Amino acid sequence: MFETKTVILTGASSGLGAVLAEAFARRGANLALFARNEDGLRETEARCQKQGARCLVVVGDVTQPADCERLVVQTVSEFGGVDYLVSNAGASMWARFEDVEDVSIFRKLMETNYLGTVHCVHYVLPHLKQRQGMVVAISSIQGKIGVPLHTGYVASKHAVQGFFEALRIELDGSGVDVLTVLPHWLRGTKLRQNAYGKDGDRLGETSKRHSKESISLEDCSRAILKAMAKRKRELIIPFKLRFLPWLHLIHPKIVSWLVKGKVKTEDEW
Repeated sequence: MFETKTVILTGASSGLGAVLAEAFARRGANLALFARNEDGLRETEARCQKQGARCLVVVGDVTQPADCERLVVQTVSEFGGVDYLVSNAGASMWARFEDVEDVSIFRKLMETNYLGTVHCVHYVLPHLKQRQGMVVAISSIQGKIGVPLHTGYVASKHAVQGFFEALRIELDGSGVDVLTVLPHWLRGTKLRQNAYGKDGDRLGETSKRHSKESISLEDCSRAILKAMAKRKRELIIPFKLRFLPWLHLIHPKIVSWLVKGKVKTEDEW
């Protein structure tokens, strides 16, 4: 399925991006690895090369359109084209809205989570059309369900969801598919440590770990590759969360009660 195919993967220096990179490498894909952290990218590259994969490391920031254009240009120059864009780079927050002291975090979240995806898709889309490729957006279940302490993050993921719902219609008949991935909290990432707090700084080591109900990176990665192989439109992980969007339409108060309880557990963990 992925052998000799070319995959652009943003946020590839750690967490889910790094695990996905290794999974693609084991399946024979060519990889263009993109992130701001060059040391992390080199570590991911080394692990992928051990699997026999060809790798291109591009250091840059998804919030900068010129960096995203450079990523696509270098990838096409190195591998001759692009089959998949996996838009994985992201940032989060953990603070009550009324406690926020630095409102610039809302702009930063929108720039990274939403505009960072738009920038990459804009430059890669002509190449995906040539190969009838696929865009994979690593979003969140919060793209459909509001979650307290995450107002800015939720807003950015709702934007991602709306963007791809509209783009998918525009791409009908082009041969390019769009897969939106909506996972629950993931364990084994630094997303929570790097989340913005009320003062606009990263939470760092003061952040708590996610509970045991969170999803492992390996399980998430396997599910994503399986959904890609089937050219699915949407993937919600874990399976039990698939009822939430429907329940939210019918009984939003019940969903709010459930979500508040889960967030309280996570906040105390």
